[in-house]
Amino acid sequence: MDPLTGALRPRHDQPDPAALIAAAHAVADAARAAILPHFRSTGLVTEDKGVGRFDPVTEADRAAEAAMRAVLARLRPDDAILGEEEAAKPGTSGLTWVIDPIDGTRAFMSGTPSWGVLIALTDADGPIYGLIDQPYIGERFEGGFGRAALSGPQGARPLATRPPRPLSEAVLFTTFPEVGTPAERAGFEAVRDRVRLTRYGMDCYAYALVAAGQVDLVIEAGLAPYDICAPIAVIEAAGGVVTDWRGRPVHGGGRALAAANPEIHAAALALLSQVPDA
Repeated sequence: MDPLTGALRPRHDQPDPAALIAAAHAVADAARAAILPHFRSTGLVTEDKGVGRFDPVTEADRAAEAAMRAVLARLRPDDAILGEEEAAKPGTSGLTWVIDPIDGTRAFMSGTPSWGVLIALTDADGPIYGLIDQPYIGERFEGGFGRAALSGPQGARPLATRPPRPLSEAVLFTTFPEVGTPAERAGFEAVRDRVRLTRYGMDCYAYALVAAGQVDLVIEAGLAPYDICAPIAVIEAAGGVVTDWRGRPVHGGGRALAAANPEIHAAALALLSQVPDA
């Protein structure tokens, strides 16, 4: 059964990793081409989806997802697609592409470069490959099928997370200081009060920095599958750990704890696991 949709999934033959990786990069290239003409443009068209106080979507989000889906329709027509801006597309291969054309739309419309494109490939057990792309900076983080790599203006290099350190020396990120419900905020603050440095507002780029060995922890709540599947694959390929606040799989969304290594994951989890279920 597919943990993202609840539907029964057929068995599939072992996929060709090279073809799947090439498809993921083609999807990311298409998203870059669709998004960049809109970034920091004076006439950007933005709408409010009406979820919460402000949940924006821009013409760039929609153009990018359409471009991404068009590439997948050409290269991977039998695979399912789960995206943020369009309806889910069923498939017959047992594989699902989980895509977010712009993770960090608020950052995008504000002109800051912390937003990114998220692309994950999942099977019935969760993510098997992920890609976090930042078109404006030109950095691309990928993980899965034995790969964990960053390419960008400074060249290409392997990704590796930070080694263990005490929680008191850790760097922690989250996107919103509010972090969900009051109880979830209290759980986050219990960790925040014990780390050396806390920073806010980085969207998916914070997860990329965990994989790159710059950050120890990311803690968030209220996530959708398309927010977290790609970061899971990239961080785990680089040596990190990503779970929910009970230590369980989180590719279905919800509360996420991303950590550079099992030791600091355990230290943060000991505090977050005290937060009651919603």
